[in-house]
Amino acid sequence: MRLIQIPALRIFRIIAALHLVILMFVSGAQAQTPVLHNFIDEIPASELVEGATAYGVMLDNIPVVPVLNGSALMGYAYITSDFVSTTGYSGKPIHVMVAIGTDAKLLRAVLVKHSEPIVLIGIPERKIKAMTEGYFGLDIVAEAEAGGSGHDIDIISGATVTIMIIDDSIVRSSIKVARILGLGGLDNAAAEAAPTHILNMENRDVLDWVTMASDGTVRRMTIDISQINEAFAATGDPRVLKHAEKGDSGDTYIDLHTALISAPSIGLSLLGENEYGNLVEWMDEGEQAILVMGRGVFSFKGNGYVRGGIFDRIQLIQGDISVRFRDRQHRRLGTLAASGAPSFVEIDMFKIPADSEFDPTKPWRLQLLAQRVVGPIEKTYLTYDLGYNIPSQYLTALAPPVGATHIESDEDAAARKALWQRIWKAKTVEIGLLVGMLTILTGVFFFQMQITKHARAFYWFRMGFLVVTLVFLGWNQNAQLSVVNLMALGTALTTGFSWDAFLMDPLVFILWTSVAVTLLFWGRGGYCGWLCPFGALQEITNQIARFFKVPQWTLPWGLHERLWPLKYIIFLGLFGLSLVSITLAEYFAEVEPFKTAIILKFVRTWPYVLFATVVLGIGLFVERFYCRYLCPLGAALAIPGRMRMFDWLKRYKECGSPCQTCAKECFVQAIHPTGEINPNECLSCLHCQVLYQDHSKCPVVIKTDKRRAKMATSSDALVRLVNHPNHNQTKEYKHV
Repeated sequence: MRLIQIPALRIFRIIAALHLVILMFVSGAQAQTPVLHNFIDEIPASELVEGATAYGVMLDNIPVVPVLNGSALMGYAYITSDFVSTTGYSGKPIHVMVAIGTDAKLLRAVLVKHSEPIVLIGIPERKIKAMTEGYFGLDIVAEAEAGGSGHDIDIISGATVTIMIIDDSIVRSSIKVARILGLGGLDNAAAEAAPTHILNMENRDVLDWVTMASDGTVRRMTIDISQINEAFAATGDPRVLKHAEKGDSGDTYIDLHTALISAPSIGLSLLGENEYGNLVEWMDEGEQAILVMGRGVFSFKGNGYVRGGIFDRIQLIQGDISVRFRDRQHRRLGTLAASGAPSFVEIDMFKIPADSEFDPTKPWRLQLLAQRVVGPIEKTYLTYDLGYNIPSQYLTALAPPVGATHIESDEDAAARKALWQRIWKAKTVEIGLLVGMLTILTGVFFFQMQITKHARAFYWFRMGFLVVTLVFLGWNQNAQLSVVNLMALGTALTTGFSWDAFLMDPLVFILWTSVAVTLLFWGRGGYCGWLCPFGALQEITNQIARFFKVPQWTLPWGLHERLWPLKYIIFLGLFGLSLVSITLAEYFAEVEPFKTAIILKFVRTWPYVLFATVVLGIGLFVERFYCRYLCPLGAALAIPGRMRMFDWLKRYKECGSPCQTCAKECFVQAIHPTGEINPNECLSCLHCQVLYQDHSKCPVVIKTDKRRAKMATSSDALVRLVNHPNHNQTKEYKHV
């Protein structure tokens, strides 16, 4: 390693550049700007609501615009993500534009933007849009009274969770807007009412099963096979009759029980002292927990949560809030501790997050989604509610307030904070894997001479690392950095940004943080050479091509050197466009094939697939073709990368003159014929460090080996002479 002397002014520039790198995380962060602003110009009022002519001015207190017919008010329009959390599988919001009438009945719901992989890849988007059209006429007053479940959900097979999230966001946001605006006679008094009770944490009485079942501590719902068959038959779909539940009509379809076990007395009674202690340690401050018990032919858990992490057959509903449980909010229980308790096939504990606004002292219900297969990939659904109201003996009344107080709070900021915290908790395993990758890579760079000592072992290590980058970071987690992040910087600097905004995607945040560090130490090669999924795809496919003897093209140095600036021109052009229009810049940013090849895995319209395929095809003959000449992200990272403080790659004075081995074998031609490594183009693959120690390729090492061999030969000859049997006699004769 060689420390590079940098003047104070340059150090200041490095710090400033790092500051800009941190700001680039705010890709599109418009924390203080309602999402409605992004879509109000894209969907004219006449397209949103039949008969409408224009939108009015956005209301002062909430991001809602009036929908007008001339001067007559028809209703109001808004975006769901401005009011409720709409995060789906992708970890990004699902934006739905909703129009609600003055009578609190929905006029239209339109899916305007989403990043759901199941919809982008597997389910035609037209089906999702058709589903949202079915909300016309939905009575929000009735939904508020029913707690948001007064309607049937048009579930699309294969996208159950996504559909339920969209439905939940439409209904809950509509209830909130209707209450704030007083539509249909609704008011916001219920939402703002101060709590009157809290859980009695001093009551630790242990009760038996019969007592708890009789006083409502444990609530029960039972459905037999005849009931479920009749209910599905009543849907009018003849296909359900072919798949009716078999067995006697009186057999149990599901016997479902539930209880609030975060109340000490209930928890101790059902779990026992040891398990209740474990529950208390498991819950964070402000969290609650319920116990769900079931038996029968239908499972309230299913196995979908194993694949997707979400229990899609049950949800907790209280008023206009709903809670869906993820696998990390779930624990199994073997048996019940309560005396006289029956046996159950499934006994499971579920945590309710502190930020869900759930009040354990008020009534709630557990909603069960029953399903029936009606085709190879199709299902139909019914919902059942198990209501719960905690008995008064588990509550403590609060003294009435002396005077009314009004506490100002930024609910939107709190919701975003809660959202990214939930996402980080849900991504614990993935974050751990990425941190492990970064730790390993850091060790490789710090101990590069030891790691690159054995060429074959290092080659397979690098290929394995790139496979993990491609499959895990790229295709599985979609953690592909993009120049779009950088283009949003100009807008973010003028509109402000929120830390919560770029924390929404933990893996991307961690990767950008690692980029900020590696730019100081190693330049852009840390990311571009090891952690870029598309770069990994290029290198892996090229290695496969080499295995099948595909000829490799080496561009003449003069042409190669003149093609370098292309990526800088592309980056500067995109950045300039972003200052004028982010939307336009994102359109032209399709020069990056990342979205097609990594995010959407080539499931896209043919022009995008053709472009990505052509780029990868050329890369079979010219390794890392796109990285060398076209990548605007690589260009953007190369600019601050020149200000790195250390030069880690070892070189001999003979490198370049006369030796050209490293320059010829550098797969991106980042080494000048004169021997210098161009930090703008170097991807830190460390192949030159492998050659630096290669005893069959590096002339300097070969020359050193020969010199050592010659010295060893001379030493051996001297030893043989000393050990010769006549050696001592010769010395004696000379003495005489």
